[in-house]
Amino acid sequence: MRISCLPVSIFDEICSGKMTIPQWAEEAKKIGYDGIDISAMFLKNHTASYLGPLKKALKATGMPIAMMTTYPDFTHPDPMQREREFDYLVHDIAIASELGIENLRILAGQAHPQTGIEEGVALAVEGIRRAAPIGEKYGVRLVYEDHAKPGAWDYIDFSYPPELFLRVCEGIRDTSVRINYDTGNITAAGGDTLEVLEKVIDRVATIHVSDMTEKGKFEPTAIGKGVVPNREIFSRLKQAGFDGWLCIEEASGRGLEGIQEAWSFVRSAWDEA
Repeated sequence: MRISCLPVSIFDEICSGKMTIPQWAEEAKKIGYDGIDISAMFLKNHTASYLGPLKKALKATGMPIAMMTTYPDFTHPDPMQREREFDYLVHDIAIASELGIENLRILAGQAHPQTGIEEGVALAVEGIRRAAPIGEKYGVRLVYEDHAKPGAWDYIDFSYPPELFLRVCEGIRDTSVRINYDTGNITAAGGDTLEVLEKVIDRVATIHVSDMTEKGKFEPTAIGKGVVPNREIFSRLKQAGFDGWLCIEEASGRGLEGIQEAWSFVRSAWDEA
């Protein structure tokens, strides 16, 4: 099983330039990871003078980028802004292609107060369906996530409630878009993460392994220390023949120490499942 990590605990260091993406890759390699995850916020621009050296440095580490996370807001109430959001995503897909990134995490959009439930579901489905052929064109797999809230947004994800996540999933069932299943977000939203997983397991391509302090509250904690049944999730994934990336979303706030401990837990928990 291949394991990578989205290093939320050191986002500020990477975004500020104190740690470069290749340096993050080297740190992950020392720990034992098979690849890394990055956020679109890590990238400075799309110029040849930036991406060329970055590709060369990443190749030298021998560490692939398993997934990049991006933040399309398909549920924005302003039609012009929705068009901008779509174009921003096309840009991110192109960059992911150039960097050889296999998976691009996409979202439904924010829970804007002006956007109603039915309209939001329709807009999210429409946006994701429009993006699907762009991902195919560039050879990048788009993976839609049961998400909570990134720092890049003002509001929680429109499809944070499990029932809305499942409605959007149903609306994109016949597309090439797969699922990035976050193990902790359904628990944080008050749902049954194993029950929801069962409804989408046939389309899960990647996993965000996360953990929460308690059910019904979005409060990330060290992987393996919270209430999310990750061991049981791993057992079910093995039964289903899952062979995609386990992308740890490490958000304990303890830097590289937390990222090391998360790898140790996930590696042993998967092997024992």
